[in-house]
Amino acid sequence: MAAAGVDGVTITGVLGESNRLTDAERETLIRTAVGALPAGFPVVVGTSHPGTQATRALSQMAQELGAAGVMVTPSKEGVPVNDAKMVEYFSKVADGVPGLPIVLQDHPASTQVHMSVPLLVQLTLEIPQVACVKLEATPTPARIALFRKLLEPHRRDVSVLTGLGALYGMFELQAGGNGFMTGFAFPEVLKAMVTAHDNGDKGAAWAIYQRFLPLMVFEQQPGVAVRKELYKLRGLFQSGHVRHPGGEISPYASETLAAIIKGTLPNMDVTKPLPPDLGLSEYSGCASA
Repeated sequence: MAAAGVDGVTITGVLGESNRLTDAERETLIRTAVGALPAGFPVVVGTSHPGTQATRALSQMAQELGAAGVMVTPSKEGVPVNDAKMVEYFSKVADGVPGLPIVLQDHPASTQVHMSVPLLVQLTLEIPQVACVKLEATPTPARIALFRKLLEPHRRDVSVLTGLGALYGMFELQAGGNGFMTGFAFPEVLKAMVTAHDNGDKGAAWAIYQRFLPLMVFEQQPGVAVRKELYKLRGLFQSGHVRHPGGEISPYASETLAAIIKGTLPNMDVTKPLPPDLGLSEYSGCASA
C-alpha cells in the first residue's frame, strides 16, 4: 500500500473480518502492520466494540502498539442512544488515549446507528481529538456538504473521508470530501482521482472514476469474498479464504472479476503498483470526461 502511494492505511475496520479475530490475533495484526511500514507511516486501527470500556481498552492497546490513530464508530443498542450519551461515549474513549487522533466513523449500514449531521458537528467541536470524520451514511455528498457548511463558522478544520468502496467518489469530492478510506483493492486509482481533482483537472478525475466504476461496483458486493479474491489476484494474499461462517467467492464471480480486470487494465501486471497514468494513456476514450 505504501508503494502504491497512499497516505496511510487502516486495519480492523467494521466491514473486514476484525470481528472474527481473537484478541491475540488482533494484537499480532497491529504489530505486523506497524512493523511492515516505513517509520512514521500512519496506521489507523479500528477499535469499535459494543462496550465503551472495551472500545477504550482496544484503543489503548492500539496506541501502545504504535497506531497513529484509532477509528471509532458507535454500536447498536436495544434502545436508541441519545445525543448526549453518544458524546459521552466518544469522550470516554478519547480520555483513555490522550493525544491520539480519532477518526469518527459514521457507518449505519453496519452499526444500525444513525447520527445526524448536527451530531457529527457537535462531536467534532466537543472532542478535540477528532481529526477526521469518515462519513459513510448515504446520501454521502449531501451530508458532506451540510457538514462543511455547519462546521465552517467554527473554523474547525478536520478531514472528511468516505468509504463504501468509493462508489460515489467523484460526487463526494465535489461536495467537499478530502479522499477515501476504503478497502478498494486498487488504491492507486483513488489516489489518482484525488490528485487530479485537487489539481483542478476535473476532466481527468471523472475519466478515472468512470473507467474504474464497474470494478468498484462489482467489488462492493456484500461480504469480503470478492475483495479478498482481488487482493489475491494482486499478489497481496496467498489465499482468498473467508473466515467461517463467511462464504467463499463463487466460480462465476471469480471468472467475472477476472474479466472485468482484463477489460479495465488489459496487458497490465496488477501484482505491481499501477503506473501514474494507471495504464490508461492508450485509451482515447479516457482523455476526457
